[in-house]
Amino acid sequence: MPAFFALACAAPALAAGPQLKGQAPGWYRVQLGDFEITALSDGTIDLPVDKLLQQPPANTLRALQHAYLGVPLETSVNAYLVNTGTKVVLVDTGTAGLFGPTAGRVVANLKAAGYTPEQVDEIVITHMHGDHIGGASSSVFPNATLRLDKRDSDFWLSPEQVAKGGDGGKAIAALVKGFADAGRFKPFEGQQGGVEIVPGVKAFPAYGHTPGHSNYVAESKGQKMMFWGDLMHVAAVQFPEPAVTVQFDSDPATARPAREAAFAAAARDGYYVAITHVSFPGIGRLRADGKGYDWFPVNYSTNR
Repeated sequence: MPAFFALACAAPALAAGPQLKGQAPGWYRVQLGDFEITALSDGTIDLPVDKLLQQPPANTLRALQHAYLGVPLETSVNAYLVNTGTKVVLVDTGTAGLFGPTAGRVVANLKAAGYTPEQVDEIVITHMHGDHIGGASSSVFPNATLRLDKRDSDFWLSPEQVAKGGDGGKAIAALVKGFADAGRFKPFEGQQGGVEIVPGVKAFPAYGHTPGHSNYVAESKGQKMMFWGDLMHVAAVQFPEPAVTVQFDSDPATARPAREAAFAAAARDGYYVAITHVSFPGIGRLRADGKGYDWFPVNYSTNR
């Protein structure tokens, strides 16, 4: 036996490297005309969607299994930064940890993407649930104005709703008070024709999930992206079956047609949508397929 072969056989096996876990910084950038859109991951939360979706649990489980998923469903929480070239607009703010240690990463990922909280001019909130407004701190974003539909603020800031929400309700009320005390809370009256936030960015009513739930639209050079908030929650179920509502809806009878109309318009016109609870970055397009829709995530780009 050659000497080198004997030595190789006698050498001890090297220990395997430890698994490191974790992911790369959670941001992804898309150009929309002259606008720069940056998706920001807040992390994920586990949801028992078989209990939350308003259909027989077996139907939900079947749809999830078809997509190689199960329950609880690890669900993305996404926010979006729109840089128009003159204004920086943050669409939703994530949880700031209100939903546990696996979320609350919007600010860290905003910084990882090359921005600072001080650069944000406007924070627009789709609705006042904690996973959308939880990170809206007037001290973290010292130069931002907080914008949302007045129907939502009137409802969620009423004394009875604050009390019903317990510590979470009080925390959200305190966040809004911070902006109001600084003169930087400006709710708007929703209009079907849209409310301009800054040039190129408008708010549109999409009521039902909450009383003042709003979609936001960014448009530049003929390109369009609509930010849906909680118009939907579970892609594997609600794209093929848009009629399925969720327990979180304040008014399911209104939320359902709002979702169906938004799906139809996005598929018909072919614009991008950005969705809070679709797998990060949550940006893509829809195409009609029978009674449902196919989802086409944005093609990966190095953003050259």
